Amino acid sequence: MNAPAFDAWLDAFFASYFRRRPVSATFIGRHEFDDRLPDFSAQGIADTLADADDLLARLDALPAETLGTAQRLDRDLARGFLLIQQWESASRHFGPANPTVLTGEAVFGVVSLLLRPFAPLAERLDLATARLAAIPTFLDVGRSAMAPVPAAWLARARRECTGARLLLQDGLANFEHRALRGAAAAAVDAFVRFDNSLEQALPQATTTCAAGGEALDLVLQHAHFLDGSADDLERQALDRIAAEEEAIAALPPAPAVPPAPGAAPPSPPIGGDYLERFEALWVAARALARTNDLLTFPDWPVRYVERPLWARDAAPYLYFLPYRSPAPFDHQPEVEYLVPPGADDSTIKLNHVVHHGSLGHHVQNWFAARAESRVGRIAAVDCASRIAMLCGGTMAEGWANYATDLAEEHGFLTSAERAGQHAARIRMAARAVVDIRLHQGRFTLDEAISFYRHRVGMAPSAAEAEAVKNSLFPGAACMYLAGWDGIWRLRRRLAAGRAGDLSLQEFHDRLLSFGSVPVALIERAMLESPTAAAGAHSS
Repeated sequence: MNAPAFDAWLDAFFASYFRRRPVSATFIGRHEFDDRLPDFSAQGIADTLADADDLLARLDALPAETLGTAQRLDRDLARGFLLIQQWESASRHFGPANPTVLTGEAVFGVVSLLLRPFAPLAERLDLATARLAAIPTFLDVGRSAMAPVPAAWLARARRECTGARLLLQDGLANFEHRALRGAAAAAVDAFVRFDNSLEQALPQATTTCAAGGEALDLVLQHAHFLDGSADDLERQALDRIAAEEEAIAALPPAPAVPPAPGAAPPSPPIGGDYLERFEALWVAARALARTNDLLTFPDWPVRYVERPLWARDAAPYLYFLPYRSPAPFDHQPEVEYLVPPGADDSTIKLNHVVHHGSLGHHVQNWFAARAESRVGRIAAVDCASRIAMLCGGTMAEGWANYATDLAEEHGFLTSAERAGQHAARIRMAARAVVDIRLHQGRFTLDEAISFYRHRVGMAPSAAEAEAVKNSLFPGAACMYLAGWDGIWRLRRRLAAGRAGDLSLQEFHDRLLSFGSVPVALIERAMLESPTAAAGAHSS
């Protein structure tokens, strides 16, 4: 394939992507469409599908010549994305018939403009006003397209309507902008109407949320690029659960040490100030990486801050992440981590520092933003309700879970936290089981919730939330286990082969250099040429 011709084709691919997904474009740092919401009208969906058909035909017509590693990745990933888009355009999971798609895009169309100072506040509020003005028509499309969907989807959308009202009525009151408030009031009315329609739809709600085995296989093959089948992955997940359950059973019982009479409760290991605990553990995690030569830890600080006033009431009702993948095109010199209240020290260390804010997602995002693969730069950016392109998931989530293993391997976890890692891996594998069985039609939503509660030990509310999320995004929950296992498998294979002299830092830096692309494709590339990175650069 001729490289310049392919680069021109990829330009057209991204132009279509950003135009059809304006809220995702904002999160990625492309701001040409910041005043718009997606077009989910019948014509808009037809235009999106026509784009996919045209781009695939043009790609097939390009002459087959040699491409570089990154271009071959982008060709395969873009093709896979378009094939999945063809299915999604006709699926109830991703169109206006799914009310959570409407509520997510409408709310986060506004939130995306407030989270980061990519432009002066007055300019961003003008853009938010334009998106607010588009919400009534946007939600009316959903009302007219209303079709029977699972009651759990209706409940999630209604919860997001509550969050939207709190954001638009109370949160935006923190900003002085007359036009913004008027547009917000009209948008609130639209959310109320939409919520009423959702309530009226409850008697017609269905119990089936399966996307179907063919759709699941499409994702596994063309987003995650797995060699095996869904059944193979399910067996792997069940084996992992059994192995971790066996490891838990072999653990010695934790000693009970009653406090001395009259003794004060033990102090947390990090200073008493809540935000200082995050900061101290982040510094310690960075030191762990540098002292042990685990990887190149970037000079890209995370600053742990409280949630902004405008978001505090609404956040519990929304997909409001404390850490969102930084926009690769906005070039943020530091990243704000919006800490939730009330986390204990182990949760701060394992989740908010290691998994998200340091060794895990944050380091991987730094490498991804500098990858030669143009898809790999943006694929794992968090958008309204899922990442920008599912093909980035096995690397993003696989690495973040592997990073916690690294912290354990190098003595950063307490004995209780090390024991807890077995339960964490059970949850990771259980997600794949539920994902596969739900979308093959072998689990109802209630059975998925029961599996999480009784096999995994999740609390009822957490089990329900996880199962509903799995039902909405076929194939997405498989990426944790597939990515984590793929990284460990690649590390073992390189250590046993001709690349066995690679240091751990060299292995990690080369793995990360590919960006947010499927671990399965990185594995193939590194096994073919273990000492060659993906052409990443440091600028």
